[in-house]
Amino acid sequence: MKTIYLDNNATTKVAPEVVEVMLPYFSELYGNPSSMHFFGGQVQRKVDEARAKVADFLGAEPSEIVFTSCGTESDNAAILGTLDSYPEKRHFITTRVEHPAVNNVSTYLARKGYRVTELSVDREGRLDLDELRESLTDETVLVSVMYANNETGVIFPIEEIGEIVKARGIPFHTDAVQAAGKISLNMKKSKVDMLSISGHKLHAPKGIGVLYIRKGTKFSPFLIGGHQEKGRRGGTENVPYIVGLGKACELAKAHLDEENTRIKALRDYLEAKILEKIPNTLVNGDRLNRLPNTVSVSFEYVEGESILLLLSDLGICASSGSACTSGSLEPSHVLRAMGVPFTAAHGSIRFSLSIYNTKEEMDYIIEHLPPIIQRLRDISPFWKDYLKVQGKT
Repeated sequence: MKTIYLDNNATTKVAPEVVEVMLPYFSELYGNPSSMHFFGGQVQRKVDEARAKVADFLGAEPSEIVFTSCGTESDNAAILGTLDSYPEKRHFITTRVEHPAVNNVSTYLARKGYRVTELSVDREGRLDLDELRESLTDETVLVSVMYANNETGVIFPIEEIGEIVKARGIPFHTDAVQAAGKISLNMKKSKVDMLSISGHKLHAPKGIGVLYIRKGTKFSPFLIGGHQEKGRRGGTENVPYIVGLGKACELAKAHLDEENTRIKALRDYLEAKILEKIPNTLVNGDRLNRLPNTVSVSFEYVEGESILLLLSDLGICASSGSACTSGSLEPSHVLRAMGVPFTAAHGSIRFSLSIYNTKEEMDYIIEHLPPIIQRLRDISPFWKDYLKVQGKT
């Protein structure tokens, strides 16, 4: 059975070119880059080259790039490192729709006595910037707002937010894990102080991430150890993965136009056909300001998990906006924050594409998805109730 993979916001295929450049660092070039001898020195040079590639990809300086293990570590380091640098301030601002790498840190901080403000979103998943302005105080230690939402693909106005936050002299962090490789990022022209990315979202391996820290930003290390990363993140460098990430960033920059043309066209084609062929279907989020590869759709009166299982039986990999918590189904916190109706929130599916997807794959999904939805609705008591109310039974 052929695999049709449309879960690229969860993780991506490691590009063959990335695998190729990584392989020597598992065997011939295994030296520690911190060693003084020539064998370690040649490895250090490759780490430096990878750092320069990542910096070029982000429009940053190599000295502003800190390698981490993942996006979660980058987010945690940015938030906790900043709070540790300003112990006198106890107010943290974020949004209600962040990834758990930030959302759960907010909960942790609230338990520790911080005042946490979570900005709301409207039905389209958009922020109210007036709420942000009204929330800022002299006690605000950090504002952390994701660049693009992982479930809906909605892109936030990060530069406008940065202008508002920096006018008050407050540090600004953004989780750009989903944005990197899909839209252009340029830190030289940005008001962002810290930015997180994760390699496995842009065709590098799992286990490597980056925290961009603007020169001059006050920051305390999250991992304390040796001198690595200029003392900002202790631990021997993960050389194969760093080299792989450098190559992945190089490829992502080269493929950016394709992401915003061919991949966007495939996404739009899939979305339009789903809406055409399946009634009582909603698109979640701002359809104008979103990532070019992402569509979140809600099918009313069915469960997302059942849809995913039946798609999986056909080799189609997608993801659900619902999560199974303690044995009971709960809609995602993102959809709840957006006010998606209960009848639709449980039937949410996210399709997220990559440069490896094709129109033939979209046609295969369009062929098989409508019968799946109809099959599930036929056994749904909620659908039957809906039909009665509509006078269709």
